[in-house]
Amino acid sequence: MNWAEFFSMGGRGAFVWGSFGVFALGIALEVLLLRMRSRRSKEAA
Repeated sequence: MNWAEFFSMGGRGAFVWGSFGVFALGIALEVLLLRMRSRRSKEAA
């Protein structure tokens, strides 16, 4: 097994890696929004 086969995942690589990317983007966005919300609540207090 080589890296190209691993990333293609039997022809389903675009779906798998695309889904992983969307998930990672969602988690990063959630962390960013939580930090912004926390900062605003500390400034208001």
